[in-house]
Amino acid sequence: MSKREGLMATIKEVAALAGVTPTTVSNVLRGRGRVGTETRERVLEAVAAKGYRPNLNARALVERRAPTLALMLGCITNPFYPEFTLQANNAARRHGRFLLVCNTDYEPDGGTGFLADVAGSLSDGILVANNGDLHIDELTAIQAAGTPVVISIWESPDISPGIPCVAFDSHKAGFIATEHLLDLGHHRIGALIGSAKNGIHGGRYRGFHDALRSRKVKHIQADARFVTDSYQGGFDAAVDLLKARPDLTALFVSNDLPALGALNAAATLGLRVPEDISIVSITNIELASQSRPALTTVAIPTAEMAEQSIDLLIKLGAGEMDVPAMIRTADPVLVRRASTAPVKK
Repeated sequence: MSKREGLMATIKEVAALAGVTPTTVSNVLRGRGRVGTETRERVLEAVAAKGYRPNLNARALVERRAPTLALMLGCITNPFYPEFTLQANNAARRHGRFLLVCNTDYEPDGGTGFLADVAGSLSDGILVANNGDLHIDELTAIQAAGTPVVISIWESPDISPGIPCVAFDSHKAGFIATEHLLDLGHHRIGALIGSAKNGIHGGRYRGFHDALRSRKVKHIQADARFVTDSYQGGFDAAVDLLKARPDLTALFVSNDLPALGALNAAATLGLRVPEDISIVSITNIELASQSRPALTTVAIPTAEMAEQSIDLLIKLGAGEMDVPAMIRTADPVLVRRASTAPVKK
C-alpha cells in the first residue's frame, strides 16, 4: 500500500467528523435524498477536511452499474463534436456521471464493435452522435442486451430510427438558410452538400430545394456538389463549382466546416464575400463567428440536443416507463453575419 493510499479517508471517517451517517454523506455527494442546508454544509466541510474521494469501483459494484456514460463520435477533429461533447459532459456531471468519449474515426462498423465491449461494463448507457453512418441493427442488439442507447443529432424528425433519439428539423434549417438568400434577391444559387444526396444532409438539401421551389426559382443539378463534410471538401468543391458556374451569386452550404472552406476558396479565386458571392451555412459552430468575414449560418440547438440526450439516457437507465421514443428540439434560427448581402444589381 502506498503512503497516499494509507492516508486516504473513508466515508465512515467523514460521517463521524460531520456527525451524520455514511448514507447521509453519500446522499450529499450524489445530490440525492432530502438533506438540510446546514447538514449539507457540515458534510462538505468534513469532506474537504478529510480530503475524501469516493471509490468509484466500489460504488459500481454496490449499485451494479458503471458510473460512466459513453459518447460515440465519428471524428473528434470536426469542431462541432467538441462543442457537443462539452455540453453532454456538463449534463452528465449534473447527474453524477462521467462521460467516456469514444472516437470511432469513421470505422467500417461505425464503432459498434468497440461499444459492445464498453456497454454494461465501462458504461451504463451509450449516446451516439449521428454522423450518417449508423448501424441500427448493432445498436439495437446492444440495447436488447440491457444497455440503454440514445441517438442524438437525428436529422429526420418525421422518421424514427427505432431507437430513442433527440432530433432537430434539418429540412427547416435548409429552408431558412435558402430563404435568407432569396430575400436578399439571389436567384442563381449553388449548393455544397456535405454528404451524398440522400445522406445525412439530405434533409438540409431538400429544405434548400423546397425553398427555391416555393419562390419558383429553378435549381439544376449542375449547380450542386455533394462532397466530404470537411474544410477541404468545401474548398475543393467551391473552387470547382465557382469556376464552372461563374454566374452564381450565392452558395448554400449544408454545414459550417465546408462553408469555411468555401470562404477561402472564394478568396483564392479573387472573389469578395459578400460583394461578389454570398455564403450561408448551417450549424453555428464557434468558428463561424470568428471567420473573416463572419459566417451567416442557421444555428441548430446543439446544447439543447446534448442535454436532452443525456437526460433521456439517464431516464432509460433508471427504467422510467413513460420515456418518449423521440424528442424534438426547438427550431433552427438564422444567425445573420457578414458573409451574405443583397445581390448586386
